[in-house]
Amino acid sequence: MMKLVVSIVALSLCSFSALAKNDIEAGRAKSASCVACHGAQGKVSVPMYPNLAGQNAMYLEQSLKAYKKGERTGGQAGVMQAYVTPLTDDDISDLAAYYASLKP
Repeated sequence: MMKLVVSIVALSLCSFSALAKNDIEAGRAKSASCVACHGAQGKVSVPMYPNLAGQNAMYLEQSLKAYKKGERTGGQAGVMQAYVTPLTDDDISDLAAYYASLKP
């Protein structure tokens, strides 16, 4: 019986940590610095910047992490790196979830 209780508690903790990221509303709140280049709804008016609305969340998350690690270069990579360097993995996950939730 004790093993069952311990297992349930462990699974509950895993679920709570999963809820800590991929938070669309938290992503919306964290997107203020993205608006200048990527638009208020993830749709740009300047063609040199990519639209983020409706992009795949995993792609966005991997891209932001690659900018943070300096693995993406060229274009506006230096600007992006400056913006993403202070972000935590949860921040990145939240931003990715937010932009993925928007209609393209």
